[in-house]
Amino acid sequence: MDSVAIETAGFAVRQQILSLQDANAADVTQEVLRAVARASKRLDYDPGRGSFRAWLLTVVRSKLCDFRTSAQRKLQGSGTAETQALLDALPAREQEEALWELENERRLFAWAADKVHCEFEEPSWQAFWRTAVEGQSGQEVADTLGISVGAVYIAKSRILSKIKQRIQQLQGE
Repeated sequence: MDSVAIETAGFAVRQQILSLQDANAADVTQEVLRAVARASKRLDYDPGRGSFRAWLLTVVRSKLCDFRTSAQRKLQGSGTAETQALLDALPAREQEEALWELENERRLFAWAADKVHCEFEEPSWQAFWRTAVEGQSGQEVADTLGISVGAVYIAKSRILSKIKQRIQQLQGE
């Protein structure tokens, strides 16, 4: 290889290396140095076979080609609309924290409701549960249970108060 050809090939290789991300360029460089170190053990320099510079350029080009071939076999992000949709579907940090907080409140409520359930008679509990949890109207629950609307709201208020008290006791500990 004459010096002009080496310079031209060297420029092409430099352009390819510069197009790599820093980490990838460092990986290729490490592979080149490893190949040079292995070859230096059996180095018997013969200027008739070519210059060291030409040989080094060949090694670099070979390792760069190996890297590109292995990179093609690895899975890479597609950047497609479907991939973007999947990423967009992931909750943002604030949403994730809000979901966690909501789930925590639900678990606290379920725990406290379980603890106070046995302290109330079943009609009172049903009045509370159907209005507070299931969202039924007071009149509808009163008609179903055969009690007054006032009794429904009194039961709801007392049980909610007891549940809040249990949660506050737990959080105070």
